[in-house]
Amino acid sequence: MIPASRSRAFARAILSSHGSRHLSSSTSSTPITSVLIANRGEIALRVGRTASELGVRCTTIYTDPDAHSQHALSSPFAVNLGAANAYLDGERIISVAKEQGCEALHPGYGFLSENSAFAKRCVEEGLVFIGPPWKAIEAMGNKSRSKDIMTKAGVPCIPGYHGTNQEPEYLLEEARKIGFPVMVKAVKGGGGKGMRIAFNEQEFLDKLESAKSEGRNSFGDDVMLVEKYIGTPRHIEVQIFADKYGNAVALGERDCSLQRRHQKILEEAPAPNLAESIRQDLWEKARAAALAVGYEGAGTVEFIFDNDTNEFFFMEMNTRLQVEHPVTEAITGEDLVSWQFKVAAGEPLPLDQETIAQRISERGWAIEARIYAENPSQNFMPDSGKLIHLRTPQISQSVRIDAGFIEGDTVSSNYDGMIAKLIVSGPTREVALGKLHAALQDYEVVGLSTNIEFLKKICKSPAFIRGEVETGYIQKYNDELFAPESVEPETFAQAALGLLAKELSGSGVPASQGPHGQSIGFAPSSQRQFTFLTSTGSDAELVQVSINQSGRNLFDVVVNGQGLDMTYTNVICEPLAPSISTFFPHTRIESTVIADGDKITLFQRGKQTRLTLATPSWYEKALGLKDVANSILAPMPCKVLRNEVKEGDTVEKDQALVVIESMKMETVIRSPQKGVIAKLVHKEGDICKAGTVLVLFEEVDEAVASVAAN
Repeated sequence: MIPASRSRAFARAILSSHGSRHLSSSTSSTPITSVLIANRGEIALRVGRTASELGVRCTTIYTDPDAHSQHALSSPFAVNLGAANAYLDGERIISVAKEQGCEALHPGYGFLSENSAFAKRCVEEGLVFIGPPWKAIEAMGNKSRSKDIMTKAGVPCIPGYHGTNQEPEYLLEEARKIGFPVMVKAVKGGGGKGMRIAFNEQEFLDKLESAKSEGRNSFGDDVMLVEKYIGTPRHIEVQIFADKYGNAVALGERDCSLQRRHQKILEEAPAPNLAESIRQDLWEKARAAALAVGYEGAGTVEFIFDNDTNEFFFMEMNTRLQVEHPVTEAITGEDLVSWQFKVAAGEPLPLDQETIAQRISERGWAIEARIYAENPSQNFMPDSGKLIHLRTPQISQSVRIDAGFIEGDTVSSNYDGMIAKLIVSGPTREVALGKLHAALQDYEVVGLSTNIEFLKKICKSPAFIRGEVETGYIQKYNDELFAPESVEPETFAQAALGLLAKELSGSGVPASQGPHGQSIGFAPSSQRQFTFLTSTGSDAELVQVSINQSGRNLFDVVVNGQGLDMTYTNVICEPLAPSISTFFPHTRIESTVIADGDKITLFQRGKQTRLTLATPSWYEKALGLKDVANSILAPMPCKVLRNEVKEGDTVEKDQALVVIESMKMETVIRSPQKGVIAKLVHKEGDICKAGTVLVLFEEVDEAVASVAAN
């Protein structure tokens, strides 16, 4: 067990001797009364809540795709910027702030929050920029320069090349000197973008070009640095705060090692299995980093921690509020956005280091899970779409949700796919982890793919429970985390009963009027048959459910297929829309059943199951549906960045075909088979809807293919 309360007498003694001064006199401050929130989604709403509590008038901005978003509707003072990329139009945003009579501007995170030129322009135009001085942003925004500053300040840095020579062959030579594997990283990057790992010399140049491309698209800059890649690293970061009077404090550390595509999905504080002496050294080095650049406001100093040697190295400093700041708020009891407003207004830090350390020692553990629109089973491919059903866990003192969407909203492919942040706290890590799993079981999302089921598996992963975290955790435990799960026969029964309940209640399209539910016999309500697919791939198996209604809410149910042969008699099913409560002979099950076309989603006993109603062969023929196995479809709305093959090329299974961009992330579409490229349907720069054909293969005669296979 990892205790939340630990002896910190030694630590507090150190911090008392080195702690920052808490100035309550000889200071001047001017309260902020109006602010423009230059961001969107949950962070815009988060900043707006605190601003309103402080009596600050808020102006929000939005774009055409966000016209009906929650942040756009949250304030009577809302201005439409137009195009989807207008959140990056700094001059227009500054102009809006002045037109609306705003005294200050809060950048949130992402977009322009770490743009030093934008911060400088705000100051030049008389706006209070609620963030650090532009010179500090500039210094820390360039990864090469920031590492030079940190080295001079005595903060350890990872070995690497941070120079100006950007010739690919020169960078390759530097990589050889450092020793593979190496990390190639955009110097102005962040959020996992513009980063690639090259494990050997042969793949270095390809990884370099991919990282440069993503850097250009995300930050308008493709200057790279090359660093030694640590094999079993942890990502540990320290939340710091500083004011204009020379005070700087560390508000504890966060472990953000659970990542995919170099982006965080779980964050916790404190960091598990970390020696107290190392913890305090991290805090002290983070404060030194802040003081080295004359920092003011909220910032995060990120470190790579080597699990093998217990050494840590400076990675970068994020000169803004972090996505995961709520876990720090939970373990300190402080509102960090409120701190931002106070520091920007010229007030000194509200607490000194010793008080903060005492708070953290007493307040236990906090964990944040990011709820993303993505498909973990397809390499966490981003998804988008309308939230046709959304049910969230019950909010309490220990369960918090920061979200930017409600049921009926659309998650757009134009922006990051984070739907919400779920934050839980408890007296120990074990209690907090149990609360997180329980809250995830209460989360229901239909309309797009999410990572919720994957997060549940993380919560139950033995090594994670033991706190044995590292950034390669998902790859290391891939077989465990992606192990296939069987579907219980009662789940198929509930799916069929739920569909029938919707028909009998008059909601939705009656099953007997479509191809999926077929009436048998002359009595219209006497019997139904539904056929389900557990997946839509080549390994899909059919399961048939027959329902015989023998009385009001009384049914006999037979489930056949996929190794199942179950009969349930005298089943009582009570519709509760959109749920059903069913009394089987051996148990009672309550399920939420949501139908979206032929896609059926069930939530029962804390688990989500997705099924597809099988389309009968006669129905396919009637509609003239054709086999599209010889084509590759766009998995989501996207932009084609480049085609990796040419028409007429012979390709192997898993060979890269097309590189697309969606939600600011590059995704490589690979060939599902060996074959010959007949047509590349789209060229570089084309915008495609989900389901659009990207690549066509030449059709192969089945007889010829059979002979070739033999």
